[in-house]
Amino acid sequence: MLRLWVRLLAFLFAVISMVALSAAAVLGSVLADFDRELPDYGGLKSYEPPVMTRVHAADGSILAEYAHQRRLFLPIQVVPKLVIGAFLSAEDKNFYSHPGVDPAGMLRAVFINLRNRGSGRRPEGASTITQQVAKNFFLTNTVSYRRKLEEALLAFRLEEAYSKDKILELYLNQIYLGSGSYGIAAASLDYFGKPVSELSVAEAAYLAALPKAPNNYNPVHDHDAAIARRDWVIGQMAENGYITAAEARAAQDTPLTASAHHQDPAGVAQADYFAEEVRRQLLDRYGEDRLYEGGLSVRTTLDPRLQHEARTALVDGLVRWDQREGYRGPVANLPLGDDWAAALAAQKGLDDIAPWRLAIVLDAGADHARIGLKPQAPTSGPSTEPETGTLDLAGVAWAHWASGPLRGRRITRVSDVVKTGDVVYVEPTKGGTYALRQVPEISGALVAMDPFTGRVLAMVGGFSFDQSNFNRATQAYRQPGSSFKPFIYAAALDNGYTPSTLVLDAPIEIDPGGGQPLWRPVNDGGKYYGPRTLRFGLEWSRNVMTVRLAEDMGMPLIADYARRFGIYDDMPPYIAMSLGSGETTLMRMATAYAMLANGGRQLSPTLIDRIQDRWGETIYRHDQRICQGCDAAAWQGQDEPRLIDDRQQVLDPLTAYQITSMLEGVVQRGTATVLKALDRPIAGKTGTTNESKDVWFIGYTPHLVAGVYIGYDTPRALGYGATGGHVSAPIVGEFLRAALAGKPAEPFPIPPGIKLIPVDGATGLRTADAGGGSILEAFKVGTAPPETYSVIGSGGAEGQSEERPVVMGTGSLY
Repeated sequence: MLRLWVRLLAFLFAVISMVALSAAAVLGSVLADFDRELPDYGGLKSYEPPVMTRVHAADGSILAEYAHQRRLFLPIQVVPKLVIGAFLSAEDKNFYSHPGVDPAGMLRAVFINLRNRGSGRRPEGASTITQQVAKNFFLTNTVSYRRKLEEALLAFRLEEAYSKDKILELYLNQIYLGSGSYGIAAASLDYFGKPVSELSVAEAAYLAALPKAPNNYNPVHDHDAAIARRDWVIGQMAENGYITAAEARAAQDTPLTASAHHQDPAGVAQADYFAEEVRRQLLDRYGEDRLYEGGLSVRTTLDPRLQHEARTALVDGLVRWDQREGYRGPVANLPLGDDWAAALAAQKGLDDIAPWRLAIVLDAGADHARIGLKPQAPTSGPSTEPETGTLDLAGVAWAHWASGPLRGRRITRVSDVVKTGDVVYVEPTKGGTYALRQVPEISGALVAMDPFTGRVLAMVGGFSFDQSNFNRATQAYRQPGSSFKPFIYAAALDNGYTPSTLVLDAPIEIDPGGGQPLWRPVNDGGKYYGPRTLRFGLEWSRNVMTVRLAEDMGMPLIADYARRFGIYDDMPPYIAMSLGSGETTLMRMATAYAMLANGGRQLSPTLIDRIQDRWGETIYRHDQRICQGCDAAAWQGQDEPRLIDDRQQVLDPLTAYQITSMLEGVVQRGTATVLKALDRPIAGKTGTTNESKDVWFIGYTPHLVAGVYIGYDTPRALGYGATGGHVSAPIVGEFLRAALAGKPAEPFPIPPGIKLIPVDGATGLRTADAGGGSILEAFKVGTAPPETYSVIGSGGAEGQSEERPVVMGTGSLY
């Protein structure tokens, strides 16, 4: 009997062994098939995660970020131990001891899944950090046992190939943490506005709470759930020894201050047009992949303070002119129900024109109207009650109607302007009430630049980037009108003329040939002054004098100077072009004036100082000047380092000073006297095109150039009184007043080779009288005031006019 039992047991053992061997063979074959189908993980050794490009202003503040996935790469060596402890406690406390898969965790997950079978709950995964890296890089989110097996096999392979620190580094930089943020570095900035190194226990725990389900722990919409999950992580950190029990209690008592609202940095800096221009340049230079995934660090030229002042000055100028034209009515009119706040919140408005806000008129009377304000975008915490305010009579006093029976009439009742249900823009006043506003129809641009480096310090391309992305500073080609004249006069002074050269200001007829009718250019206002100096012609923007001067020199010479200064690439040599009838951009014109300010050196405008790759290597630098002696390791009594400026000289420095002196006269006596109130040396020129479709002013001090043009996007006449001196010059003046506040009034430096000689302002002849109508004029060595009264354009049938009207015009295109 015993022998029988022995044989039976031997038989069972043999059968079981055969089955086990067969099962092992099958399992081995299956695993081998799985192993062959696993993706190649070797590329992780050289893996460079897609990292966002960050654009900085000149002071280092963030201006813009460009990315498909908002991610900043952080090496594991610089990740604080506290943050590592938070994520290990939340996701994989045995990470540094298991081989890639946690058997205890898997058994626990199997037990929970069996218990929840049929409940409809999502199965527990029990994935380690290594498994999550395997899934995130190589697999899908499909819930299946096959995917889990592939994940486990890959985890074993990763553990064999890479160190634990490398795997953790990949995880912390790859994981999605909600709010559009990938990796802990980007999430720390988004949620808390600080780098990872400055996170508190409570903040680190909140970030570690997010990988499980970022959308379920939103700090605004799921505030209570987010706190509960954060506090659980804090408890685990204490249990695992990363913090003390006292630190855990203090962290759990800390309010959740995270914000899930990522704000556009360019909008904060009011520099959307600038940031977009930088983005376009980066895209052209490096392509889309490197821009959005290459981790570039871009240092721009933008000065945030000057940018704010530039936008304020331009917006004020546009609103000032637009309000003169009258009120065009509300944005919309909505039925006024109990839930007016929701209806107003759904109304689309411009988001980048703060402090303006959309409001709805709740009721309107004679002295005031009660308004409800559009809710602000929430950042954290529960929503608040709708905000209301008052629109008083002073806030609508400007709003005479642009058309209809009340057109042009003085406003005496608030209800004459707004009615119940009107959706309007309002701006808070110092008195605590609100003033009515409307988005201007007119537009324009402002550019401020360093004249010696070409660094664009501020650029505003229109009233609102949200309304129109079209950058009027760089993309709008407009007629510069009389603002082109300084370059004609520069060509003259560079080729034998002097500021005292006399040109006849009298009617002229020009035959353009080809059977075309005679062209009769005229001065603004139809006034003529007879023989006058070049200085007078530029200061008072005399069109006829400019045409005679251009005809005397020849248009090919002027076209060459226009090309040298970058105003036009290939200007047709037509005489009408001398009055600025070609089209160019504000950026080109500001750059050309910068060359006058810097002594005639060629200049390339730039919005970018330096670009570094993800490893910190400089791959682009704007300043290409040679620094002689800058590579010395230490000072050993040698001369100081010296910058060698080898840029091309496009204009004689003496000519550049003469033009600057004449353009100072534009401010002191001519068409831009509105800027005299700044009480500092300013040179500049107005420009007003035919029918006042474009009005310009470009001015400069020894270290700053600022230019403005104003006009409708679809060119049309601005209306009565619209000139560069009345519309654009005050905007530049407002900007310069703020930009130069607290800085001493600095005169333009006089270069060697210039002689200052008193001359009669009317005749240009030398005078001994230092007062009255005399001017201290700038002459080059070898030149002097004329000895005889010789007038360009005085021959033939044109004659001379002795008329000397008192009223003087500003000049126009024709």
